Amino acid sequence: MNTQSAYQALAQESKKALVGQDQVFEQLVIALFVRGHVLLEGVPGTAKTLAAKTLAHLVRADFKRVQFTPDLMPSDIVGTQVFDVNSGKFYLKRGPVFANVLLADEINRAPAKTQAALLEAMEERQVTIEGDSQTLPEPFLVLATQNPVEYEGTYPLPEAQLDRFLFKTRVTYPALDAEADILRRYHQGFDAHRLADAGLTPVLSPEDLLALRKEIDAVTVEDGILTYITKLSDATRRANDLALGASPRASIATLLASKAYAAMQGRSYVVPDDVKMIALPVMRHRILLKPEAEIEGLDPDGIIQRILASVDVPR
Repeated sequence: MNTQSAYQALAQESKKALVGQDQVFEQLVIALFVRGHVLLEGVPGTAKTLAAKTLAHLVRADFKRVQFTPDLMPSDIVGTQVFDVNSGKFYLKRGPVFANVLLADEINRAPAKTQAALLEAMEERQVTIEGDSQTLPEPFLVLATQNPVEYEGTYPLPEAQLDRFLFKTRVTYPALDAEADILRRYHQGFDAHRLADAGLTPVLSPEDLLALRKEIDAVTVEDGILTYITKLSDATRRANDLALGASPRASIATLLASKAYAAMQGRSYVVPDDVKMIALPVMRHRILLKPEAEIEGLDPDGIIQRILASVDVPR
């Protein structure tokens, strides 16, 4: 199975659970293929958790969910050493981070020290407990959610941690016909907590992902495309409306995601349209608007769209 057929099979099966969230699911698959992480931003009730559970089910991945709260401690995520009275020894009690797909629900409701507990896991694929490094399972994907409306009592993620997410995916309300279809399914007995009963059949295994990643690694990227990606990132650093532009990590993320997207379209090479398709979710959380730009009503997506229109496309 090549990358295109694998994605098509995943997308087809996902429709048995998800309605009107094709682009969201596509970005989750890209992140899984390139070992990235995703920050899902949307109001409650827009199927963010369902999308994460659906992806985990379809790739036979171990799924864990953590509800982030102000009293959540780092040890609640990574685990800790526990003393066994009977044996007189300490043993490692692993936290929920030891999973293939970890859903960090409402990540901005936990304090900074707890948010930071995920940094090592996301970047190094390991955690350190009582001085000992513990390797995380492969694949390992963090899907974090946050509510874009209710900020009271939250701890906004710092730029350094936002930069660790491959994508910031915006989950919007479904269209009217899609929402009607959702109601129809629930009326007919669909249960989001029992995906297997909905007829979802796993498509891939963790071993299959390794082969797909090798195919994506082999996707050709011409120098003109590399220069194009570099110019896009550089343009964000020169934009008058931005206090902070995209980092080199954003350029790397754009490159990797573009290769995965090209392979998912059945191509062995990247074209400029691939870069344009993933530029928004890659860059929207990596730029910072100046206060006067926010007062004027500008937003990150609008500025990125303007930059995409201004940078010459390679031929």
